[in-house]
Amino acid sequence: MSQQRFTRRGTTKFYFLKDIAAKDLIPTRSELGGTNGTDLSPAISDIEGFAVENTPIDTPDLATEFTGNIPGEDKADNSSLTFYEDKVSNDLEVLLAKGTEGYVVILRKGDTPGSKSMDIFPVRVGSRSSTYTTAAEPAKFKVSFNVTDKPIQDAPVPAAATSV
Repeated sequence: MSQQRFTRRGTTKFYFLKDIAAKDLIPTRSELGGTNGTDLSPAISDIEGFAVENTPIDTPDLATEFTGNIPGEDKADNSSLTFYEDKVSNDLEVLLAKGTEGYVVILRKGDTPGSKSMDIFPVRVGSRSSTYTTAAEPAKFKVSFNVTDKPIQDAPVPAAATSV
């Protein structure tokens, strides 16, 4: 099998959307790029979570010493984004205030229209905290997200806007 490997840096995009109109929760191109959507990618320093894990259920039986298992419930990992802090603007802090609900939309393979590489996580901001250090590094803050509903995985990236 041949692969074209890539790095997430410079490719993967993260957006925060306040709302998604469609019932299937697949955002449109205008929702990604309009006033409803914010491209978080340029400010992200670190990413944790945004993955779905399955908790298997053990199925022991009397016929064997081996304990098999079956798929159990799905659960999203604890998820957070660490951002570079802006000395002048607090736009991200306002956008991602504690309790804010919305959607973290990830274009895993970049903004490639039609690629089935878009994941949508319904979220609520659980906390937002500045990080402090005496090390010579940029100021940052961390936003922790609660994943509030089943994420949508492998959705198609919406078609590019057409010029008139």
